[in-house]
Amino acid sequence: MFKHNFNYTLKTLFRDKTLIFWTFAFPLILGTFFHMAFSNIEKSEQLDTINIAVVKNEKYNNSILLKQTIAVLSNKKNEEHLFNTKYVTEKQARKLLKDDKIAGYLIPGETPKVVVMTNGINQTIIKQVVEEIIIKEETIKKVTEAKIGKYLTEQTQEDLGNLSPWYATIYQNILKEWGDEFKIQDISDDHLSYTMIEFYTLIAMTCLYGGILGMVALNRNLANMSNKGKRVAVSPCSKLKLILSSTLAAYITQMIGLILLFLYTIFILKVDYGDNLSYIIFLTLAGCLAGLSLGLAIATIFKTSENTKTGIVISVTMLGCFLSGMMGITMKYIVDKNIPLINRLNPAAMITDGFYSLYYYNTLDRFTSNLISLFIFSGIMLTISIISLRRQSYDSI
Repeated sequence: MFKHNFNYTLKTLFRDKTLIFWTFAFPLILGTFFHMAFSNIEKSEQLDTINIAVVKNEKYNNSILLKQTIAVLSNKKNEEHLFNTKYVTEKQARKLLKDDKIAGYLIPGETPKVVVMTNGINQTIIKQVVEEIIIKEETIKKVTEAKIGKYLTEQTQEDLGNLSPWYATIYQNILKEWGDEFKIQDISDDHLSYTMIEFYTLIAMTCLYGGILGMVALNRNLANMSNKGKRVAVSPCSKLKLILSSTLAAYITQMIGLILLFLYTIFILKVDYGDNLSYIIFLTLAGCLAGLSLGLAIATIFKTSENTKTGIVISVTMLGCFLSGMMGITMKYIVDKNIPLINRLNPAAMITDGFYSLYYYNTLDRFTSNLISLFIFSGIMLTISIISLRRQSYDSI
């Protein structure tokens, strides 16, 4: 009975033109519009290489992290390098700045100093890079001093230019050990893409639109929604098997739609989702479950026509996607800053934020948090559906 109902539901879902449009065609159309609207925006906003100067003094020679960071950001082998750096004396740096040949220059010291003549994007970037270097160097110094402990002399703690052999060795070992963590790299053009959140919300929307599939599949087994449901209600067959097989058919149909969306955006629209493909797939599976469970809950709670239920699913989905940044990428930031509870309860925001964390961060903490939230949301929706189904009764069929 399970297999028979599974095949029957699968065929029914694929023959429904409205369902095929919303779950298969609409995401592809919307993805195409996103690509047309945003593909040229980022190209026009890419940063040009910034001309800077670094005063090469004794403090510069002693600052390992500063030297490495500037070298990485000025590496011309990388076509997207951030800085075009000249190593000069302070007098030469002042002249270059006065002649407007550089955006600013850096004077290494106990606290590196940035000198600029005007305020602008390039000057702000230089200052932010230097501030990041200062923070990271302080972190390494504290770890180094903690390792040496009582053996550090007061003079060593105060003057990095006169490092003891112990201090210098441990400092270099920590920097080498944590090199990737403390290295500042330019990802502004090649990897950093603020419009990626639009495609994340597109996937979230497709996952939640699976709720329509779940709702339709369940309606086929409800006595007040279809003739088949009436026959099911009076038949001796297992209701649990019928509902599970229908739900599984809806889930597989939803996954086929998402596979098509991924293939289309990756190979046709050239969208880069990053390297964590296994995590992306796992998050998508969890998102599909959340969308399906939402549809089941709506199908059981609301005692109305199928068209009305479909409208409710679409409305809830689009509202969730709007709050997670689909209609404007700043909306997610506004909601997270002012009413963070909304997006913590919003499955579209959970999916979007899960992709966002994989794309931008090196750790999985935020990703795991979103994944757990999706499973909790799905569990709550499924529990509501089960309770509502058990309470349903009919005066006549």
